[in-house]
Amino acid sequence: MGHSCDGASIGACAARYASTSVAKTSSSGGVFSWLFGGKSKTIPPPEFPLPGVIVPPALPDHVETGRTKITALPNGVKIASETAPGPIASLGLYINSGSTYETPISFGASHLLEKMAFKSTLNRSHLRIVREIEAIGGRVGASAHREQMGYTYSAIKTHVPEMVEVLIDCVRNPAFLDWEVNEQLRRLKEEIEESSQNPQNLVLEAIHTTGYSGALANPLMASESAIHRLNSSILEEYVVENYTAPRMVLAASGVEHEELLSVAEPLLSDLPKTPLPEAPNSKYVGGDFRRQTDSPQKTHVALAFEVPGGWHNEKDAMTLNVIQMLMGGGGSFSAGGPGKGMYSRLYLRVLNEFQQVQSFSSFANIYDNTGFFGIYAATDSDFAYQVVDLAAKEILAIATSGEGLLPLFLVIFLIIHIVTYIFSPFLVVDQKQLDRAKETTKSAVLMSLETRMVASDDIGRQILTYGERKPIDFYLKSVDAVTLKDITALAQKIISSPLTMASCGDGKHSNPLSLSLSLSLLLNNRNTFSLRNDNYSLQSGMSLAMIQ
Repeated sequence: MGHSCDGASIGACAARYASTSVAKTSSSGGVFSWLFGGKSKTIPPPEFPLPGVIVPPALPDHVETGRTKITALPNGVKIASETAPGPIASLGLYINSGSTYETPISFGASHLLEKMAFKSTLNRSHLRIVREIEAIGGRVGASAHREQMGYTYSAIKTHVPEMVEVLIDCVRNPAFLDWEVNEQLRRLKEEIEESSQNPQNLVLEAIHTTGYSGALANPLMASESAIHRLNSSILEEYVVENYTAPRMVLAASGVEHEELLSVAEPLLSDLPKTPLPEAPNSKYVGGDFRRQTDSPQKTHVALAFEVPGGWHNEKDAMTLNVIQMLMGGGGSFSAGGPGKGMYSRLYLRVLNEFQQVQSFSSFANIYDNTGFFGIYAATDSDFAYQVVDLAAKEILAIATSGEGLLPLFLVIFLIIHIVTYIFSPFLVVDQKQLDRAKETTKSAVLMSLETRMVASDDIGRQILTYGERKPIDFYLKSVDAVTLKDITALAQKIISSPLTMASCGDGKHSNPLSLSLSLSLLLNNRNTFSLRNDNYSLQSGMSLAMIQ
């Protein structure tokens, strides 16, 4: 049974629902005073503070991270850090070293060094390293890239001295014990076998090995032959040759610079000063790679073109980031929701329209002086030619969005396909799409930099590339400055380079020597186009569209 309130006690009933901060007092005036005011006490409106309540100071809308401070030691090692709010510190030791610095003897060394990270050193056993890391709740990792290596360590700020000492010891003084190296070689073999079953990894790696001649064509992942060749001696020689003082940066986020310098300088200052080696040479040439597999009725294909200049062409690099966000794409299944890229061009124009396509996404890899941009797709094999045609159309569409004269072959291509596009509401990039892509690009970067490990990684890799850490405002302003004309100009520059194409899948539904009109027009070149295949090698002066 509920309790009822008569006219004389309504005020008391209402008081039970008032804040405890308001003094309870008896009221008079009955039900009309309770409804309309009068002599009874009421709860203050929300805009008035309650008596006796102390309001804490409001949090600031934005907390600026400290400026990045950089100190160069006499031997060439750079130590850089920024302060940041929060209890966590992240460190990283980054080296200008990777698969581009490997030789035929050391192919696969970077991949193996990634696996050998934080193993036994000349000063510590692997067990001791693990115990010391776990004792402070730390997290460590390593990553091998084509042009850079990175070793990272994150933990609570109070443990920075221990973190620095362990990190530098593991990078500078690896023991490369034979049994540890052999154990990691066994794991590498398992990883290679797993990767061989991943067609997406295969075609994206083949874009490098096929599209470039020189250092960037070196495989990032160790091969079967490398597993039988690599040993402790090769790793030691590679580290001595490449892990030198002028090629190292110790970067930290969430650490006072003076504290980092006081701990790290004694541990790094005795590294010998050596001259910087000449940068490895790479030349983009384009080409085609095909592999037929037993995959039932599925084909994976990637098309790519060169982005000249790489990171050192800052305007084009920023524009390419926006283009990649603009194109977007992904898998045919998505849970949806805001922030999933469902309004990107490749989702709207391809994935939502063609049920035969399981995956369709843009990708970009940028290096110091070159890079490439392209589209990866996974589809039913009998739809593979159409997917290549769709990819060509999407790349051409962004090359025709802004102002300026178009190359003749683009005009011809557009005339041929105008009927296909006539009912499409998104033929060219409009300002609304561009603005959304720019905001998404900035949001993705800013949210990533909220993570301490990403921030320290950004510091280290920027200093290796530029010799400095560019402020985030520089990046944001560069993205804001991108125009439709910039998008068009870069896209036209990209498609004027030779095509690189890699595919993997069922070969029953296509003739390997068939030509694709779309790609022939796209290439419009007389360069020798090399075809790499397990069964034969072909040289042709024409642009071949090889799906299988």
